[in-house]
Amino acid sequence: MDSYDEASSQRALEQLNVLDTLPDERVDRVTRLAQELFQVPMVSVTLLDKDRQWRMSEIGLGGREAGREHAFCDVTVRQPNTLIVEDASQDEHFHDNPFVTGDPHLRFYAGHPLRAPGGEPIGTLCIMDSATRSLDTRQQALLQDLAQWVQTEIARRAELDDLELIQRAQCPRKLPRIPGYTVASGAKPARAISGDFHDLQLTADGLRMTVADVMGKGLGPGIVAAGLRSTLRALGQRPPVEAMTEADRLLAEDLGDIDIFVTAFHGDLNTSTGTLRFVDAGHNLGVLFRASGNQHRARTSGLPLGMGLASEHEEAVVHMEPGDTFVCSSDGLLDLLDLDDPTGDVERIFRDVEPADAVETVLDLARAAKDADDVTVVIIRRDA
Repeated sequence: MDSYDEASSQRALEQLNVLDTLPDERVDRVTRLAQELFQVPMVSVTLLDKDRQWRMSEIGLGGREAGREHAFCDVTVRQPNTLIVEDASQDEHFHDNPFVTGDPHLRFYAGHPLRAPGGEPIGTLCIMDSATRSLDTRQQALLQDLAQWVQTEIARRAELDDLELIQRAQCPRKLPRIPGYTVASGAKPARAISGDFHDLQLTADGLRMTVADVMGKGLGPGIVAAGLRSTLRALGQRPPVEAMTEADRLLAEDLGDIDIFVTAFHGDLNTSTGTLRFVDAGHNLGVLFRASGNQHRARTSGLPLGMGLASEHEEAVVHMEPGDTFVCSSDGLLDLLDLDDPTGDVERIFRDVEPADAVETVLDLARAAKDADDVTVVIIRRDA
């Protein structure tokens, strides 16, 4: 009859991880629109799972699940184009179908196959009526367009699940607890995934910290950020300057021909002495707020990573006294500050404020801002 491969379609459907999930408003919107456009009592986004129909979205059918046997949708996925049945009671294939002879007493059915990103048919968008109907050429094209929309939303939902995994890998799962210190951090991506990342790792002497910002927004920079984070972790036994130099070499080797670069701050804090040894690769956003009231910029002259230039990374040292607070952010924070008084804004946010409260203030500003960049902030206070 056709080249439909049920096993391949089942695998593709399961890989999407959309079965038995909560309703998706984006898909529900298409379902409502289809009902309004075609003026039908029943609409369904149906996914075919083994021996059942699972309705990702439905109107007028009274439930999200039904048996697959005798399903019109099972016939639809086995052909490449729209299946249209104007009067099922007179159709040689469907006249004795239990969905025709019994509830919901279908007469009209029109369904278009939904495909996984790999092309495997996994379900249908279908419209139904208990009265006979027909679709003209324009209406058939409209149903196909709506089905394409649903396909896009299903793929987007699966992609967002993958992005969430990448995004979770950009941030520490839990903050380290260090006697005599208070640590806080947070991040707000501009899109589904951030090009920023930060890392906080306990070491034999204290704490290793990284804050980095990949040029750009979205999936590409997010993948680069995840890879760089893994690289720096793998180089964790090396001093910061050696780790940064090697990461720079690898990044330039892999990405030097696509004009992407990364600004980064990478350092080791000896929590016994308060000594912070660090390398700054074009980041320039580390600030030490002294308990005495002064500010000290923690930076070196290194260029961003991945530029493919013979840049020598240098190590610098600052010393944290009791009561001092070290803050490092991505440049997205700069977009949130009062341009007329950025220094005063920084003081108000971070000076004499509990680290967790300061992080929440930054994230609140990012949530409220329109078209904000990725924002990341790490705060370490040496308790008085």
